[in-house]
Amino acid sequence: MLTPLEIVAYKDDRFESEVGKYQLQINPESFSHTHAVDWKPQNSTKPAPEVRLATLPAQNLSFFFYVDGTGVLAGADASTKKYRIQGVMEKIGHFKRLAYSVNGDIHKPNFLIVLWGKLRFKCRLNKLDIDYQLFDPTGIPLRAKVTVGFTEYLSDEEINKRLELKSPDLTHARTVIAGDTLPLMCHRIYGDSRYYLAVAEANQLRDFRNLQPGTRILFPPLTR
Repeated sequence: MLTPLEIVAYKDDRFESEVGKYQLQINPESFSHTHAVDWKPQNSTKPAPEVRLATLPAQNLSFFFYVDGTGVLAGADASTKKYRIQGVMEKIGHFKRLAYSVNGDIHKPNFLIVLWGKLRFKCRLNKLDIDYQLFDPTGIPLRAKVTVGFTEYLSDEEINKRLELKSPDLTHARTVIAGDTLPLMCHRIYGDSRYYLAVAEANQLRDFRNLQPGTRILFPPLTR
């Protein structure tokens, strides 16, 4: 029996408080897993200046799947009746509540993990396109092609581990906690608090003297 792809929703970024899951009726034929590297040119008089790693942007995952209410895709098994009773619109509504709609407890959409085989992708939804393709005589959709895109979600610790951040020549990401000030955070990152104005400008902070806990701040490479 094939293992279905699952999308599990959580209301916390530690992925501990599960709020529900969505299981695909039929697995996708393929998926795209996109990686990128952000290089920063260095000041140089050379015709081809050297570049240094600035950061590793979040990875992206995308694929499409079908929701079918005719019974054709589900085959002659228990899931056929399930999909006929719970129609296409209801199934799509369930997916949207888990992945797209704002969770009132956290005031934003849920955090997600896409699970399939060895794939375990912690993320949030960034794209949802629904193409309705087949209808009954009353106009009710019987089939839909759903195209989804997800942006990876990593904690600060996971980001730093991936980058192995040990140098002021690399971009650091930090989340503000109670008691933090920008000069103090700059001292932790750069070993010198005087860079706080440059960091405030890079993050477009209007009031850097009153940092709000939970704010995510990027500390760019030092200009040498």
